[in-house]
Amino acid sequence: MTSEIVDSEDEYDEKSELRKRNKAETQESVDEAFDLDDLLPIIGEFGKYQKLLVFGICLPACIPCGFCAFNQLFMADTPDEYWCRIPELMHMDVEQRKYLAIPKEQFDLVCDQDIYPTIGLAALNSGGPVGVYLFGLLNDRAGRRLSYFTCLATLLAGSLMTSLSKDFWTWAGSRVVVGLTIPAVYQIPFIISLELVGEKYRSFVTVMTCTFYTSGIMLLSLVTYLERDWVRLSYYTSLPFYAYFLYMFVMPESPRWLLMRGRLEEALKILERMAIINGRQFPEAVHSKLEAQIRRDKLRKQKKKIANVGLMDLCRTPNMRLKTILITLSWFANETVYLGLSYYGPSLGTNQYVSFFLSAVVELPSYLCCWYFMDTWGRRWPLSLSMMLGGVACIITVMLPDDAIDETLILYLISKALLSASFLIIYPFAGELYPTQVRGIGIGASSYIGGLGLIVIPFVTYLGKENLKLPLVIMGFVSVMGGMTGLRLPETLHHRLPQTIEEGEEFGKNWQLKDCLNCKPQPEILSPPTSYENLDVLGGSSNNASDVELELRDSRRFRQPPRIDERTPLDLTSSGSGGTGRQHRASMKRLVRQMSVMDTQRTHDGTMQLTHWI
Repeated sequence: MTSEIVDSEDEYDEKSELRKRNKAETQESVDEAFDLDDLLPIIGEFGKYQKLLVFGICLPACIPCGFCAFNQLFMADTPDEYWCRIPELMHMDVEQRKYLAIPKEQFDLVCDQDIYPTIGLAALNSGGPVGVYLFGLLNDRAGRRLSYFTCLATLLAGSLMTSLSKDFWTWAGSRVVVGLTIPAVYQIPFIISLELVGEKYRSFVTVMTCTFYTSGIMLLSLVTYLERDWVRLSYYTSLPFYAYFLYMFVMPESPRWLLMRGRLEEALKILERMAIINGRQFPEAVHSKLEAQIRRDKLRKQKKKIANVGLMDLCRTPNMRLKTILITLSWFANETVYLGLSYYGPSLGTNQYVSFFLSAVVELPSYLCCWYFMDTWGRRWPLSLSMMLGGVACIITVMLPDDAIDETLILYLISKALLSASFLIIYPFAGELYPTQVRGIGIGASSYIGGLGLIVIPFVTYLGKENLKLPLVIMGFVSVMGGMTGLRLPETLHHRLPQTIEEGEEFGKNWQLKDCLNCKPQPEILSPPTSYENLDVLGGSSNNASDVELELRDSRRFRQPPRIDERTPLDLTSSGSGGTGRQHRASMKRLVRQMSVMDTQRTHDGTMQLTHWI
């Protein structure tokens, strides 16, 4: 009996030492004591606060991307009546030259220089890969809010330079500046929207984001039809967006990003305001815990230091590296083919304005159908099937005769609708696969690689001047191959967003072929088991942390596991209860059983953290 008491005291001393060693780390990671996805059901997943921000700010903020990405198609449009300067015909009068040639336009973008508009599109798209990476870094390090307004200012400055250009190369240079912000000016509001709402509203926000983007393209087709002068068109498609700077007074920072960066006081104010506007009560346990951490930070007179992450962090571990490669390949194929089809729309049919308008209209029903399939069948299979079927629709146009103009247009519209659906899925799918810690960099890196294809795709569509169906066949094969790579990615439906790189590495790590064949994922019955990393909570020395967890657990949708006795052999010994040896064996049996199912925590370098004592 005496030896058992001595052993218990040794264990107690070891436990106390572990508590002291981990005390600072436990206090500094209070913002990780709860998941924002657990808190949102309490204060409102999509209440009045989120609706005002999403519909009033974030969704309209996506419209400039469509305007400034496609207005160039009509700025460099070939006029209905033009003539080429042919030296051999200079001795003839004007009427004869008009009869034998065609008139000339301002930047000489016709005749032997008809490839210049294609060069202009390549210049526009060459800025994209640089811009999405730079704004991705800014997005993760300086915040979503500052990143968006910096991006918007760059876009409008480039558009103003476009309107004032006096020669083609100045104009092309201004398009590079505009291209720096495309598609970053679309992605940043999307990220803000995704991080503001709860898990079950992500698909809805994604559909609404793409709907506003497409509505902007439809409105652009009307503007370009009414205004044919390229200078005035440039003004009309950029000046109205200066009003967006008024959003600076009302757009908040993402609370999820603030929590990740350790700016708890700012995050607490936003979350409390969210709860008030949504008519909900902010959990007192969460408030007390965050307030305590804020007071500790002020006493130390230093902020919590968060290590900046970079692109290499996506490739350090094997599972994150594989997912990054697969996401990037799918993104490359999807973005390249989608934009290529959008560029090619005016070349088909009998009226370029009608064809461009129809190519935008067909996206809306595809979004609605995709919304249903995303919430029912998940992300992986709808993404892959829409890309593969859309590619097949492009490829079979080669079987049609040359005079089948309407049939070719119909197949093109089918393909555009399917690729639009995959374009809708790829953004939230990538956003859910990349952890919050590197989400901006991850999406920016995938867009960077995808943007390299956008530099080439204008030259692919240029081939249509000689063979109308050749660009469609090329884009079809690229789409099919991109759809096949997406099948290896893990499904994200019914899963929580990974917060850190370590969580992102664990997500989908045990992927098997049978997971790919599961076309309709089912929600999990039980919540993931809680880690016993925090020894203070286990020992009962910190009631606050357990209060936070208990209060947030009440809001979970899934059935909770049976409640068990959390006392350890050390607690039982210290309380003086009898039968120490038997209680020790029973409790250790419980711990061993939990070891086989719990998620072992790891540090940034992959080292396992102590989660229970032996």
